Amino acid sequence: MPDAPPASWTPAGFRLSIPFRILAVFRESITLDARSLALFRMMLGAILVGDTITRAPLARVMMAPDGMLPPDLVRPFVGHPWSWSVALWWDQTWWNLIVLAVEGISGALLAVGVATPTMTLLAWVAVVSVVRRTAPATNAGDVLLACLLFWGLFLPLGRVWSWDARRAEEKGTRWQVCGVATAALVVQVAAVYLSAGLSKCNEMWWSGDAVSYALSVHDHGTPLGDMIAARPAIARFLTWATLGLELGGPPLLLWPAARLPLVSAFVLFHAAILATMNVCLFPWVGMAAWLALLPGRFWGLAPSARADRPSEAPVGMPQVPQWGAAIGLVVAATAFFATNGPGRGHPLPSAAIHAIQATFLEQDWSVFGDIRRQRQWVYGRAELADGSIVDLLRNGRPLEQTLPSGGYHSLHNQRLQKLLWELPKPAQRLFAVTIAATLAREWNATHPPQRRVQSLEIHGGRVMDHPEPGAMQDVLLAAWPPRSATGGGALERFLRDQETAAPATSPGGIEE
Repeated sequence: MPDAPPASWTPAGFRLSIPFRILAVFRESITLDARSLALFRMMLGAILVGDTITRAPLARVMMAPDGMLPPDLVRPFVGHPWSWSVALWWDQTWWNLIVLAVEGISGALLAVGVATPTMTLLAWVAVVSVVRRTAPATNAGDVLLACLLFWGLFLPLGRVWSWDARRAEEKGTRWQVCGVATAALVVQVAAVYLSAGLSKCNEMWWSGDAVSYALSVHDHGTPLGDMIAARPAIARFLTWATLGLELGGPPLLLWPAARLPLVSAFVLFHAAILATMNVCLFPWVGMAAWLALLPGRFWGLAPSARADRPSEAPVGMPQVPQWGAAIGLVVAATAFFATNGPGRGHPLPSAAIHAIQATFLEQDWSVFGDIRRQRQWVYGRAELADGSIVDLLRNGRPLEQTLPSGGYHSLHNQRLQKLLWELPKPAQRLFAVTIAATLAREWNATHPPQRRVQSLEIHGGRVMDHPEPGAMQDVLLAAWPPRSATGGGALERFLRDQETAAPATSPGGIEE
């Protein structure tokens, strides 16, 4: 008589095996490799150092109490005190520079893996503080960097390839890591691209024209991006490929067999963004996030290591931090559904808002979702003491009022580019006067009397297809000097122009 079939072959056994199989696949999909987390740690550290270096040239003018972004204007703008920032504790330039330096130093030590948990915490505090202190010049990459550092607080980032691991001299390292924090990191990566893809479900993206407008050098493109934008067939293919990747990629994170090609595709995607667009840290931070998800087989996982049971909590860390990751996951999920779910637009309870502000787990990733059929640029018309008219925003080169050569790319500083890009928006307009005054003051401090600025006007221009092709607008965004003792001056003209032009001069922008 033949042997009875295994229980799993019977109808009842088959029904029972399905949930366990699903659970096993899910567990594998949230299991990360310690070497991938180490690579993630090193890249985050390098990004922090790079961000500190690139912020340094404008740190004093952006973070000084009398600079472009005065603390008294920034605090209500970000929602202080729940939107906390250590940089806003004291309104002193030296204090803000110390906070920025902490970002760079903690990043360098994090890359090496020295006191990894402490450096991760310091880096998170410093990044959140600097980003909020310079909030009008912030983009999605800054927010994502803060989110990744938050989840890093609960991950064993220093288990391998670190000074900490070398000192510990651990034997038989377990490569696999599984827990609430790893699940949170995978979900965070999925949320970014799902949110971005959902925001692109509109006529501009479906038509295939979105990438062409986004890559215009007068908006966010580099010269290479402008070349691609001029080739409609390539631009349309990239538009639809971007939409498909962002909508189709996140669900594939639940399929372990697709993990390696998926990571490869998104790393190449971010490399393409880096080569064709000026969007600050976003491409680098995006690559770091995906590298953390590299599966064990990428590293040639040994058979003996495969048999290891994934650890439930990071080595040397108690279970308590995993509760912190669980709370953070609830907060992040609340933020995601508030901005991407069917109830978006409805106010959250104050407790939920405060929790999101305190953790900085904002989840609005609608990057380039609202692209309009227009070309947009900015220029700074400065009249110097010798009577010459120059573009102050472009190092005093001859003024071009329509489509300045190089567009936003020619501003040579991505933070300034972002700041001026956002300036037409109503919430950012309160910084217009201080931005113009600071730019004029800084120019005059480094130029001889005959080349000093007498007056400055920052204009935003755009060419649109509506109401008719080639329609052009030129809007005065900011002016210096301010009102004189007799009531005259550029500020008065600025306010008068805005009052008369307000109904037709609200330039649309691309969300970063």
